[in-house]
Amino acid sequence: MTESPPLPTSAPHPIGVASPARAPRERSAARRTLRRLLAPGWPPATAATAFTVAVLVLHGVSLGDITVFGAYVVLGLVLPGMLIVRALHGGARTLAEELALGLTLGYTVEVIVYIAARAMGLPLLVLAWPIATYAVFAAVPRLRRHWREARRPGDVPLWWSWSLALIFAYLVIWSAVNFFRTHALTWPGLGAAYIDLPYHLALIGELKHHMPPTVPVVAGEPLLYHWFVYAHLAAASWVTGLEPLLLLFRLAMVPMLAAIVVLLAMVGRRIVRSWPGALLCVVGTVFMAAPNLYLGPNVGVFGWRGVQSWGSPTQTFGTLLFAPLIICLLDLLEHRRTTAGQWVLTGTFLVAIMGAKASYLPLLIAGLLAVTAAGAIRDGRPHRPALIVLGMAATCFLFAQIVLFGGARQGTMIEPLDLMHRTWTELTGQGHHLEAPPASLAGVTVLYLLCWAVTWCGVLGFLSRPESLLRPEAALLLGLGTAGVGAVLVLKHPHLSELYFLGACYPYLTVAAVYGLTLIVRRAELSRGAIACAAGAGVVSAYLVHTLCGVQTPLSPGRSDTILYLPYAALLAVVLLAAAVLKVTARGVRAWALVLCMTAAIGLPASWCTRVLSIVFAQPSSGVLSGSPAATPPAVPQGLLTAGRWLRAHSRPGDLVATNAHCLWSFHNPCDSRHFWVSALSERRVLLEGWTYTAANMDRWRPGLPPENLPFWDQERLRANDEAFTSPSAASIQRLRDRYGVRWLFVDERHAVPSTAIGDFATFQMRSGDYAVYRLTALPARAGAT
Repeated sequence: MTESPPLPTSAPHPIGVASPARAPRERSAARRTLRRLLAPGWPPATAATAFTVAVLVLHGVSLGDITVFGAYVVLGLVLPGMLIVRALHGGARTLAEELALGLTLGYTVEVIVYIAARAMGLPLLVLAWPIATYAVFAAVPRLRRHWREARRPGDVPLWWSWSLALIFAYLVIWSAVNFFRTHALTWPGLGAAYIDLPYHLALIGELKHHMPPTVPVVAGEPLLYHWFVYAHLAAASWVTGLEPLLLLFRLAMVPMLAAIVVLLAMVGRRIVRSWPGALLCVVGTVFMAAPNLYLGPNVGVFGWRGVQSWGSPTQTFGTLLFAPLIICLLDLLEHRRTTAGQWVLTGTFLVAIMGAKASYLPLLIAGLLAVTAAGAIRDGRPHRPALIVLGMAATCFLFAQIVLFGGARQGTMIEPLDLMHRTWTELTGQGHHLEAPPASLAGVTVLYLLCWAVTWCGVLGFLSRPESLLRPEAALLLGLGTAGVGAVLVLKHPHLSELYFLGACYPYLTVAAVYGLTLIVRRAELSRGAIACAAGAGVVSAYLVHTLCGVQTPLSPGRSDTILYLPYAALLAVVLLAAAVLKVTARGVRAWALVLCMTAAIGLPASWCTRVLSIVFAQPSSGVLSGSPAATPPAVPQGLLTAGRWLRAHSRPGDLVATNAHCLWSFHNPCDSRHFWVSALSERRVLLEGWTYTAANMDRWRPGLPPENLPFWDQERLRANDEAFTSPSAASIQRLRDRYGVRWLFVDERHAVPSTAIGDFATFQMRSGDYAVYRLTALPARAGAT
């Protein structure tokens, strides 16, 4: 066969026929594109995305809403954030790490821009920042290169990508089982939601329509709270047109959880310098817990808040934003040549975490103090970059305490071992009003410390190389962890908010434990088989102790609380026996490495047993991914969602609403003032709804009476508000309208006079189930509509 002669290079080519010189380049580009599409990271990422979409669809989210939200996240947050990260932060990263860093920076910039845009009355101006980013990176020649693929860290193991995808898929399943199927999107199932969620929803509505924000459920009260996540959710609602309810209950946390998995893996890889070690850091963060050896529910030490929290969006948002800050700090602490871009990113994330979650800055300051002390011991002088960041963090902390939080303590006080006392009452079945005997309190404290020692026993691996304790990254992690554990031991909050300090630090304590364990395992030169056998022995030992001791909690009346210590004494005996045997057989550092591997694995049964049982037995009649609505308690009234949405559609954002709904349903005597549904569903400020979470209420709380049962501090306002519903008159209605600026009445008719009486002085607008809406006009007319 003879080849056809080539076409002259100067001759025009037919459409679809490439020139010989261009053809190899085009084929090469096509091959590179194909290789990227078939790279190890894409199939697991695609599978995880498809699985997440399926779970969301099964739980009431339409494909259209998922598409809109996904486009917003990718185009409005991830890609512009990734371009900026590439410009400011060098180094080799996987594509997943770049996307996760881009997402977190996107959240940060969006919040800052939205605050300014909302203050100007132009909330959609928040779109200016991604548009401007695209324009600048397209127009400036030096920035155009950042559109191309950045430098990668060599070959990424295929198992690594699939492992991270499976961990994220587990978090999606956990979300479906523990949150989606118990939190419906429609009424009345929605009314059975976790008690704090309507408050979060009300704050989203406040940030959607007002800047600066105030407490929407008590008009005029300052919002002394970490509210940046609500600014993000408000911006997302404006940009996508999606309901805040849908964002809060289904969509917003999903990309955050994915980014948290990737970023914590990145932190682990930077510190442990091992792909398997980094994966162990993520697995430990998601699955490890204090070993629960009782036959009973999780309480106290066994129930800390993890990274996967739908009930606390501030905790999830803070966890997400803190991880890239740690990554930036690792760059600055390694004495490498730092750039202005790295300092800009560090400062940006510091500002973001300042308003995202209050518990992180104190922990960071403690960690940086540990780094400076370690530097002084090691080098004879403090670590200079650590000192600079310490000054920045202290400035942000002071600004947050004085400006954002107004010096409010929000119910937090110093009372050592309070959590231990609560744990004793729950384990023994005693009332919270009883004081634990000193011996029992000491015993529970030892129990706490023992459980934490088991969970993070890998930290002892640092003793195999004591000089490693003075490394900046080790000092940072241990300083963070020590401060978090200390806060739990010392602080008291009526709603156990001191546990957020533990939730904030324990991912980094896990990294420290894995790091220490890696040090001693490498020094001992343990084989994979030896590690697996030791870990398996720990898991089996925990299950045997759990089963054979069989201590059921809470204890039956009259039973001595000394039985509580039996399982842990047995477990400690097993570990000591194993140590003695290994000391004789393996000897030296090898023996201690095997003991630590065995002990570290004991934390796994606690978490797995609890979570697997919750999946299997939470709702036996439905599958794991069931989309059935949550059961509706009889106390949930009818029509609240419809009435709230009608009021939102027919009123202005600046209109003030008065309501007679102050107490949770069926909790009127005493009144539990955590009723936030009116503001949550109407997105309007209320003269007086529920006052529990206001700074004024929390700051006057003292042990003895729960803050949700404290009476409202302004009795004159309460009386003026309630008279319009219990004894309406021209004077009472006029007082609300002229003195307080009320324009609407939102009436729970189960606790008001007959509606015709209110209609004599206000204009009836609509009725839905147990609720009615009235409008206050200058000359209220008797309404004849029904």
